[in-house]
Amino acid sequence: MSDQLAHNGDGICPVRGTAGYAKVADILAVQYEEVTFGDVHRDVLKLVPAEPGRILDVGAGTGRDAAALAALGHSVVAVEPTAELRAHGQRIHADGGIDWVDDVLPNLTLSRQTGQFDAVFATAVWMHLDAGERGRAMARIAALLVPGGRFFVNLRHGPVPAGRHMFDVSPAETSKLGAVHGLQTVHRSERPDLHGRASVRWSSLVLQAQDADNPLG
Repeated sequence: MSDQLAHNGDGICPVRGTAGYAKVADILAVQYEEVTFGDVHRDVLKLVPAEPGRILDVGAGTGRDAAALAALGHSVVAVEPTAELRAHGQRIHADGGIDWVDDVLPNLTLSRQTGQFDAVFATAVWMHLDAGERGRAMARIAALLVPGGRFFVNLRHGPVPAGRHMFDVSPAETSKLGAVHGLQTVHRSERPDLHGRASVRWSSLVLQAQDADNPLG
C-alpha cells in the first residue's frame, strides 16, 4: 500500500487507505516475509481450496501469500496498488508464476482480468476502508466469487500507526455485511500479533458464497 496516487482502473485518484506504505516499503518487505503463509492463515488452511483453482489476493504486499498459493498449484492474481511493494514482490517472488495487477478496493475493476475466483484473500486490508467503501468492496468481492467460493479476510485491531488511514472494524460487522451480499460466515477466530506487538491482535474470517448444489446450512 502507498501514500502515492494510485490507479483504480478508471484513472488516477488518491487512495487514502494506502497512506504511509510507500515510505517504509523496504522495511515492510522484510517484515512481511519474516512470517509464512502457514503462520498467518493457520486457522483457516483447511478451508483453502484443495484442488487447483483461481485465487485473487487483494492488497498482496510482497506476494508472500500469493506465492504460497501459487506453489499449491493455484492460478493467482495479486493486486497491489503500492508500486514500491509491488516491485519488491516481483523481485522476491520472480519465479512464483504470479499475475501482478495495479488496482485497489473498493472498485477493483480488474480491467485485464475476466471471470470469477474460487477464493479471494484480503489480508490486513479491510480495515483501511471506511464504512461506505467496505459496503462497495463487499459487493464487488461477492460478485467476483464463484458459487461456493470463499472470502478470506484478516482484520487488525489495535492502535493506528502514525500516518496510516485505518479503522477498527469488528468481525461482527464484517459478517453482517457479508450476509447482506449473500456470503455466510463459515469461520471466525482470533490470534495475537505474529510480530509480538502486545497491543495488536487479529481476527480471521472466512465468508462463503452460496452454492445451489451444496447449500450452506
